[in-house]
Amino acid sequence: MEFRLLGTVCVDTLTGPLPLGPAKRRSLLAALLLHANTPVSMARLTDCLWDEEPPLHARTVIQGHVSRLRALLVGADAQAYGVELATLGDAYVLRVPETLLDSQRFEELLMLAREQRDPADTVLMLKEALSLWQGPALTGTFASAPLQAAAHALEESRLSTIEQLARAYGELGEHHRAAAVLRAEAVAHPMRESLAAALMTALHRSGRQSEALDCFHRTRRLLADELGIDPGRELADAYARILRGEAGASVGPGQAGTPLPVGVAPGDGPGTTATGAGATQVVADRAAAVPPHAPASPYAGGGGVPAPVADLLPRAPRGFHGRGAELTALSRAAAGEAPVCLVTGPAGVGKTALALHWARRTPAAFPDGRLFADLRGFGDTAEPTPLEVLREFLLALGVAPRRVPESVAGAAALFRSLTDRLSLLVVLDNARDSAQVRPLLPGGTDCVTLVTSRHRLDGLIASDAAVPVPVDILEPTDGTALLAGVLGEERVLAEPVAARRLAELCGGLPLALRVTAARLAGRPRWTLAAMADELADERSRLSYLDVEDTGVSAALRLTVQQLPPDAVHHLARLGHHPGSHFDPYTAAALAGSDPVTAGAALERLAAAHLVTEAGPGRWILHDLVRLYARGLDAAAAPDALIGVLDHYIATALAAADTAEPGGEPCFVLPDDFHAPTATRDFTDRAEAMSWLAAEREDLALAAAAARAAGLDDRAWRIILLQWPHVVWRVRDGWAPVLELAMAAAVAREDPYAESRVRNLLGWVLTEEGRTGEAVATLEPSPGLARQARDRLGEATALINLAIVQAEQGALDVAMEGCERALELAREEPDAHTEMLALQHLARMQLTAGRPKDALDSARTAFGLGPEHEEAARRVLLLSVSGEAHIALGAEEKGIRLLDEAASEAERAGYDEGAVRALEALLRVTASPDHVRRHTEAARRLTADG
Repeated sequence: MEFRLLGTVCVDTLTGPLPLGPAKRRSLLAALLLHANTPVSMARLTDCLWDEEPPLHARTVIQGHVSRLRALLVGADAQAYGVELATLGDAYVLRVPETLLDSQRFEELLMLAREQRDPADTVLMLKEALSLWQGPALTGTFASAPLQAAAHALEESRLSTIEQLARAYGELGEHHRAAAVLRAEAVAHPMRESLAAALMTALHRSGRQSEALDCFHRTRRLLADELGIDPGRELADAYARILRGEAGASVGPGQAGTPLPVGVAPGDGPGTTATGAGATQVVADRAAAVPPHAPASPYAGGGGVPAPVADLLPRAPRGFHGRGAELTALSRAAAGEAPVCLVTGPAGVGKTALALHWARRTPAAFPDGRLFADLRGFGDTAEPTPLEVLREFLLALGVAPRRVPESVAGAAALFRSLTDRLSLLVVLDNARDSAQVRPLLPGGTDCVTLVTSRHRLDGLIASDAAVPVPVDILEPTDGTALLAGVLGEERVLAEPVAARRLAELCGGLPLALRVTAARLAGRPRWTLAAMADELADERSRLSYLDVEDTGVSAALRLTVQQLPPDAVHHLARLGHHPGSHFDPYTAAALAGSDPVTAGAALERLAAAHLVTEAGPGRWILHDLVRLYARGLDAAAAPDALIGVLDHYIATALAAADTAEPGGEPCFVLPDDFHAPTATRDFTDRAEAMSWLAAEREDLALAAAAARAAGLDDRAWRIILLQWPHVVWRVRDGWAPVLELAMAAAVAREDPYAESRVRNLLGWVLTEEGRTGEAVATLEPSPGLARQARDRLGEATALINLAIVQAEQGALDVAMEGCERALELAREEPDAHTEMLALQHLARMQLTAGRPKDALDSARTAFGLGPEHEEAARRVLLLSVSGEAHIALGAEEKGIRLLDEAASEAERAGYDEGAVRALEALLRVTASPDHVRRHTEAARRLTADG
């Protein structure tokens, strides 16, 4: 058995590759193999399988793929190879010997190649390593960001191996072979300067100087046309040596170069060959285009002697991990003319560490120095005045103290004048607002300004074209690496699951992780698991994430104290939100305000990175911010909860009325119902159903919170009001939340509520094939409805019970129940429930061999409502009518009706109805179009999103 990532993701066995199925399952396997023998969380797998917001049933989809993958491995006798797909809490781990994984064998061969002293042996090892590649890495997987990043990393490793192989051939004098292996890759990666430089050298050494020079000029033109930059040092040095006729080895990044021919601009910093991703580290090449150092200012005290290079940067951060995408984004942002780069993010996310790490890693990019100022926009100590910062900058640039102007305007003008022809980096840390930054901007087009802030600083973006580089929380892998940097790898590797759990409990915030690591470092006898258990308690988590004067609470407090009172009030109430997302209506219900006021408060909170906009009009709180916010006004919890629960009831009622006008059930509101100041309007059924789908998880969380708070009258209403969505996606795992609703109804001793919940739950259980449980659930329902004098509820109960009885073969009893339900609906009268009874009666009559009666019932149902009655019911009635016509010998008309039912279901997105109609069609016709549509509808019905 072999697992392959270097090409199409597959599992090879003695009998051939395993049938892995759809791309999402291959993606799941790839995600597990990329972290082989390490638990991979459900959240990480979700990120790997969906780029946008995952579907509500993502967890169920992943569990289904895991189950199928596990079955495939068991069927291939994977256990005999030491392979096991195991479940660990909320994560999965694929245990597999490293020898069975091609990417691991590839890395082992590279290590062996580096240890060889003989170049011939090195060539053998590298060729064997490259032979493992059977195409682009992770082929056949879904192109999610994590998998694309992994594929890119693997491809970078392969290209590096190609370059190593060429060097080994060069050491053997086989330059023609080196050129051969490099040429194909240079064509595929035309802007990878290291490949082009190596190819030029190999061609030159094999006597093909004209081809080598042609390679340089093609690459130079491409870099200029595509990126607007000159060749970096490695490529330029290779060109210079060819012109001089030298046959020496290629000079690598960071080594001394030789003077370049006219028109060739060198790079001045390390890393100028990192062009494989399509973007050169242009910051490092800036210095090549910078004019000579500006003459000394007449303000300088040295009498015309150039000032020393200024460097005010603090020491480089220790234990920096990850942030590859952000570092790349910074380099790209810094490549513009007089760029202002804006690093923004919440408190504790590591903005300053990122800025300093980036600034420190490219020292030669700024030959005239690097300035730094902490603007203390979010500190307890007073902010420095602009004049104080400018004075420090001017002194660092060599201006004599007596020559520093005494006004902000004068000092800023001198600063801009002095920096006009310099290549300088200015780091402005912890900026509170745009006005604090503007006087401190340098004047030169070759200067880079790097600003960090907890606020978005939209004004700086508008006035100075600042390029935002948002910084988000760390991935769990980077979080555990940060822990290992403080605690040592042995301690973290000894408890990998606990380390990952710690990273997740710290919410990916570097500050929280460092505080946790500091507490563990001072307690060598503590286990990581014990610390994770402490942090798991939400009531004390924030206190555990503080040490001395440093911690998450302190950082958040400094951010919150900059906010106006109204924004703080809304933040405090958001801490009591039982769900994961919120919109202005939800925030208003929590805070006792209106949606307009709440929307403005959310904008202020988002600008301060205390809430994050997850989508248009949908916001989220980081877990640690939520805990902090909850403590701002703990006494408000009961009022906030009732406010948001009643908001959900009002909104779900509006959605149900829009999706199913005149439909049942419809309830009396709770006695102490708090009407929200405004309720969302739904323009049509699609919008209402979209809201129910998007809010499903939060509605379930709200119901659970209501149940826990003893507000059972809210709990069952919030769940039952989702009935249009339940009907539409009946097989989508609704039983657990409906069981919670039933427990709430029983606790209230409310026969109306219990009957209604039993009706819906029983039907869901029937559709899931759990007929025994469905009967036990439904049998008490008609009596409870009679007790509550709910005639329509009794009718619905009889219909749902009849459906189960029909499933069990008791058609006569089932039809009697439907007929009794029909009588109750007509006595009320209620056309909606009457149509429901007729729809199911027609299906039972057809099953009982009474197609004419079934057709009459369907026609009566159609006559009760408008032509475009609710789509699902129309589809089912059309399907019954079509099958009845076929049974009566009118096959052509029956096929037409079934095709109409399938088409309407496809247009409405009612995949279950489409599958049923097309299955009936395929029993009488083998039309390729019907076969194709059935396959597509069935795939959509069981699709993973």
